[in-house]
Amino acid sequence: MAGAYKTPGVYIVEKNAFPNSVVEVATAVPAFIGYTKIADNKGTSLTNKPWRITSLTEFINYFGDAPEDRFDIAEKTDADLTSDFKSGGKEFVLKRENNKADTKRYYLYRCMQLFFQNGGSPCYIVSIGGYSGDGVQRKPMELGIDLLLKEQEPTMVVIPDAVALDEGDCIGLQQYSLKHCGFQMKNRFAILDVYDGFRERSDPTGDCVTKFRADLGTNFLNYSAAYYPWLNTSIVQTTDLDFSSFVSLENVKNLLLTEAGGDTAPQDIKDILAQVGKADRDPKEKTYLSDDELHKILFSVSPTYANMLLAIKNKLNLLPPAAAMAGVYTMVDNARGVWKAPANVSLASVISPAVNITHDEQEDLNVTTAGKSINAIRSFIGEGTLVWGARTLDGNSLDWRYINVRRTMIMLEESLRLATKAYVFEPNVSGTWVTISSMASNFLTGIWKRGGLAGASPEDAFSVHVGLGETMTAEDILEGILRVTILVALSRPAEFIEITFQQQMQKS
Repeated sequence: MAGAYKTPGVYIVEKNAFPNSVVEVATAVPAFIGYTKIADNKGTSLTNKPWRITSLTEFINYFGDAPEDRFDIAEKTDADLTSDFKSGGKEFVLKRENNKADTKRYYLYRCMQLFFQNGGSPCYIVSIGGYSGDGVQRKPMELGIDLLLKEQEPTMVVIPDAVALDEGDCIGLQQYSLKHCGFQMKNRFAILDVYDGFRERSDPTGDCVTKFRADLGTNFLNYSAAYYPWLNTSIVQTTDLDFSSFVSLENVKNLLLTEAGGDTAPQDIKDILAQVGKADRDPKEKTYLSDDELHKILFSVSPTYANMLLAIKNKLNLLPPAAAMAGVYTMVDNARGVWKAPANVSLASVISPAVNITHDEQEDLNVTTAGKSINAIRSFIGEGTLVWGARTLDGNSLDWRYINVRRTMIMLEESLRLATKAYVFEPNVSGTWVTISSMASNFLTGIWKRGGLAGASPEDAFSVHVGLGETMTAEDILEGILRVTILVALSRPAEFIEITFQQQMQKS
């Protein structure tokens, strides 16, 4: 400026020719909340501290591996709906340690395996405690959600251990996560599991989907999606199991001895069973066998022992689907973009859905008068297990019916919000308005070129409005308010494809 010059000479003044650019925020960074074996970073506790990881190896290094899921054996009674295995003409069930119900377990580690198998990458872990006798509790999980209030990067919230709570506490925790995503942060998406979602809807204990819809409420539904049913996975292999999977080895030995003939069983079988669980075995004895050798011998010669481990494997492989879907969201976002619906995608490490759903049965899941759409996971011949739904829980809303629409809008809002912070306290004049308008238009043009917005031209896809008499009044400017209005045409999935056939007259 001439007024600042006092010495004759040539002065160079550089001016920015282009507005600031908008950096697209990450869209697929889930935050998992739950219980872990450890929570340690070289002596520093990570309990109740959101921690970013990028692989399952890092998870194991910081948070440990699987919990010790142990089972006891009991004969089937009238109270048991089904048996887990048969031996000697009798039916038996597996009871969890301390006679806990089958759903009372720590799910996070197995679900993290499923997440990374399905395309998961960077994520946050909030460890709220270890594998203790206290079991899964609601309050620590709510505190874990609150810890995410100070984290900017996470875009999804997943709580696999929620389904291990009592049903009322599970729904209450899910409502708490919806409030966090849709009211407090407004830039996150919750992926929910249906409580007891491994049961048929006609199960004598009640329709799990109807209960879920009735209890969840109506607040902030467009910031979440739910999936049904649970998944039969291949995460746990039979080779991962051995004698440590049983609470009482005496019960196992008695059952295997009965299978072998009881008192008339071959002596070598009796000798093998005598060593199982015996603490004072002498490795110098000729008959000594290691635990691994005992396990392999019994697995090969005893159908009952093999069936027991197979039943345990099936129980441990029954997992809620939310973590797998977080992996699918990540994979689809990275491959196609957040505007692509995360559906018609196959699930890895999944053998089958826990419940087979037909075309007619999905109608009530997808479209209901209550509007709470539940996305189906279905098995198709020759295609495997596919995600066959792309709706939020706000299924009656034309604005927020689809997951990709909600998540795309979150991405656009966050990207522009962070970029526009550079202009806070700038003069509220036409120069600033033009700069902000150009910045937003350039960003949205890039999104349109990549297929994120609908329209044959940028003018059809979006419009940016800012200025006195257009978005602001003179009073707004006096009060220091700069208003920008952006209209966008978001792409929606072709959920229903109709092909019309009609006969015509023969022409030759």
